[in-house]
Amino acid sequence: MSITIGLAGKPNSGKSTFFKSATMADVDIANYPFTTISANHGVTYVRTECPCMKLNQRCGNCVEGIRFVPVEVIDVAGLVPDAWKGRGLGNAFLDELRQAKAIIHVIDASGSTDIEGNPVDKGGHDPMDDIEFLNREITMWMYGILKRNWDSLSRKIKAENLKLEEALANQLGGAGVSDHQVHEALVTSELSRNHVKWTDDNLVTLCDNIRSISKPVIVAANKIDVASEENIEKLLNLDIMVVSTSAAAEFALKSASKNNAIKYLPGSDDFTIISENMTKEQKKGIEDLRDFLKSRGGTGVQECINRAVFDLLDMVIVYPVEDENKWTDKKGRILPDAYLMKRGSTPHDLAYQVHSDIGDHFLYAVDGRTRMRMGEKHELDNGDVVKIVSSAK
Repeated sequence: MSITIGLAGKPNSGKSTFFKSATMADVDIANYPFTTISANHGVTYVRTECPCMKLNQRCGNCVEGIRFVPVEVIDVAGLVPDAWKGRGLGNAFLDELRQAKAIIHVIDASGSTDIEGNPVDKGGHDPMDDIEFLNREITMWMYGILKRNWDSLSRKIKAENLKLEEALANQLGGAGVSDHQVHEALVTSELSRNHVKWTDDNLVTLCDNIRSISKPVIVAANKIDVASEENIEKLLNLDIMVVSTSAAAEFALKSASKNNAIKYLPGSDDFTIISENMTKEQKKGIEDLRDFLKSRGGTGVQECINRAVFDLLDMVIVYPVEDENKWTDKKGRILPDAYLMKRGSTPHDLAYQVHSDIGDHFLYAVDGRTRMRMGEKHELDNGDVVKIVSSAK
């Protein structure tokens, strides 16, 4: 797995429930701040239609034609105001985020927790106040890293004639920032190349752009099962990527499925009851979940994960095979592997993903759908089945 998504948010926003519902990992869930002390690492999945639906037989790696491709997810410690200064568990939170390629910001859409994560009456806090909160903390975290050694770094860049992008990226290496991302941020910020003249405000502006480029954010407007329609509508109408979610409902559905009470595929808007041994209360609870799914079109958790990967990070899923006619590997297994690749990647890039030797000895690739050779600069699309031809032994 080459992609890591961070789950972030203030304490008690439902972040740990979101993590548990997405991964079914054993984590503490409680109604008080800092339930998550150290980061939880787990595996979740993006959902997509499996190409084997175009064949006469199923691949054995999907469920009813639905393929689930693994993605790493990190549930980091809860965030409070001025975490970048070390308040709460701020340093631990921000350090864990360095691995994340994208962030799902889980907020309490019901407004039942204040800015510190303490419980209040439902509607007692405006969830709109939480939106920019996370961005500000990450920006100021990066600013703090640069500002700490800025005077000496600035002199070194000038004295040794260092490339500005590389010097800044090295300084921010612990935040998971590349020189390419720094270059893009410099262009966006429209700052003078004469870094010696930069003010603190210039540094903050630069860090804000680096943050938006290196740590893109999607908002999970959580607890919609108890949130007011007014709050949900306001959040969904924001000019940012927002998905309404109920992590609690998703967790209940997956738990029922795990216990063989129902058959449920994550991301679906319905399920099948398979147990005949439920109490009257259990049946009512299950039917209430069904009503919720139907009214919302799903719990939103799977949609949020999918959009983080496919929309925010602009990834596609590609399937390398040995036989372009049968879509099998050397052992005859149908579509055994699925790779998440950045949109715009080529078959040669895929060859390197499979193995460095195959990439080094890459000759050409064949489209499994058309049986035709792919051009050198062909851009892979979602669902492509690709045979890689290499001289590697």
